[in-house]
Amino acid sequence: QVQLLESGGGSVQAGGSLRLSCGVSGYTGSNSYMAWFRQAPGKKREGVAAVDRVGNAFYADSVKGRFTVSKDNAKNTLLLQMDSLKPDDTAMYYCAAVFGSWEGYTIGWKLDKEYRFWGQGTPVTVSS
Repeated sequence: QVQLLESGGGSVQAGGSLRLSCGVSGYTGSNSYMAWFRQAPGKKREGVAAVDRVGNAFYADSVKGRFTVSKDNAKNTLLLQMDSLKPDDTAMYYCAAVFGSWEGYTIGWKLDKEYRFWGQGTPVTVSS
């Protein structure tokens, strides 16, 4: 049974940094497509960053240049380094994954319905 477990959330002042981690259990293959989503109160869930099975990274325009996503295959972990945080980054952050093949991931990575596995989320609060 595949499980995702996020950690690393917390409270930080604007301009600060946080590092989120998502551990994957129950899957040890290499054909993984993994992403970070976030949902702020009263808003729709949105894709933040993603990594395809060969390590290509994708970012939402709102976080480009500030966030860095990476996948540690040896530790089966997805990471999100968040720098220069803004109050607008405040949200619950979720890790999501799907395994196998995904044609067109470059275009479709933000489609949350395509991800089969989800973590419980970790909260991020950025104060001004």
